Amino acid sequence: MKKADNITLIGMPASGKSTVGVLLAKRLGFSFVDVDIVIQEQEGRLLKEIIAQEGMDGFMEVENRVNASLDVHKSVIAPGGSVIYGKEAMEHLKEISTIVYLKLSYEAVKERLGNLVDRGVVLKDGMTLLDLYKERVPYYEKYADITIDEAGQHPGETVDALRKIMEERLGITT
Repeated sequence: MKKADNITLIGMPASGKSTVGVLLAKRLGFSFVDVDIVIQEQEGRLLKEIIAQEGMDGFMEVENRVNASLDVHKSVIAPGGSVIYGKEAMEHLKEISTIVYLKLSYEAVKERLGNLVDRGVVLKDGMTLLDLYKERVPYYEKYADITIDEAGQHPGETVDALRKIMEERLGITT
């Protein structure tokens, strides 16, 4: 399998991984895989229930395992924002896909996010959203094959920019 067979979108919660992912999958004729939903289906629990019952470390073990075992082709994959902490998951995703970082400013993330618990956002005790942002951005940058700066863009514009890059760099045609 070539890396171009799949595209994985990484970024902060509310960066548009699911919204952009669905639109991009439709435009490319790919499947869309929301890994948070895959986790919930495999575990039979909501993300917030897994976090409440297993704790943050337990949730991240589940997330790492599920992402590391994905077996998909011609798919746009949207994992949770904390996937970047899972070494096995990121190695697997790098192997099977082109990793695209949907870059969003802290201010935009804060504006877009609602209730962090309901979103299944993993925060350590005493950690603020800004702390989380500063901790994660270097990981997103490290793993990204392509970075799309979403500043001032609507999801459709992000999809258009990403589709053009995929066509030019990776030979995916639509």
